[in-house]
Amino acid sequence: MIELTRLNQKPLTVNSDLIKFVENTPDTVITLVSGEKFVVLESAEAIVEKVVEFRRRLLDGLLFNGLSSPSSMMNGGKEGNGERRRHSEDSDQKE
Repeated sequence: MIELTRLNQKPLTVNSDLIKFVENTPDTVITLVSGEKFVVLESAEAIVEKVVEFRRRLLDGLLFNGLSSPSSMMNGGKEGNGERRRHSEDSDQKE
């Protein structure tokens, strides 16, 4: 969820997953996947930055809570390959 501001200065919290697109007309218009539209004070660029920051915080939370590991992200999600490789190398040395 991201915090935005309506033209009347009232705060608005938006589920960023539901944003279909953002337009910079004279005012910034957000269109949701439902077709609902509303106007906010923030620029399209500022909204994109807020969405990126929100998703970055979500992913950081997944990494730091042990739901995923940085090494699995670096290996494309292929965990355990290094373990198998080491095991096969060990068996080769024993022969």
